[in-house]
Amino acid sequence: LSFFFQHPPNITIPTLPWLLIFVSELLLYLAWLLAQSHGWRPVYRTVFPERLPADDKLPAIDIFICTADPNKEPSVEVMNTVISAMALDYPPEKLHVYVSDDAGSDATLRCTKEAWNFARYWVPFCRKYGLVTACPDVYFSSSEDGFKGSSEFKAERKKMEVI
Repeated sequence: LSFFFQHPPNITIPTLPWLLIFVSELLLYLAWLLAQSHGWRPVYRTVFPERLPADDKLPAIDIFICTADPNKEPSVEVMNTVISAMALDYPPEKLHVYVSDDAGSDATLRCTKEAWNFARYWVPFCRKYGLVTACPDVYFSSSEDGFKGSSEFKAERKKMEVI
């Protein structure tokens, strides 16, 4: 900005590039100012579970899990995602989970069948004890248990680790 207030005899550089730079700086400052506006008055949302419709009035949900190459995306990680999706707190008859494998790998097909067999035991276990972490890999790698004193829970958890 000081460039424009210099005396004309001292100016040896063309004015147009400096003017373009100045205008671009003003536009970037305006964009930054607008981007910061969300912090001036943040929006807080609250959840009202009592306003949710009954289970029979909830819409059906389709979950698509896409994978391409079992070498780049380990099948175990994909199946943890599938099991986590199956364990969502939603009516089971309205929840549809699809696995799309672009490579058409036999390993993914076998892992999907094994994940389905494991989910037959895992999903009721999660619902029975109200587990927040539905991903088996994350749950078994953590050391936290919600029901530390319950011998029934410990026995069923040991059984889940074996399956």
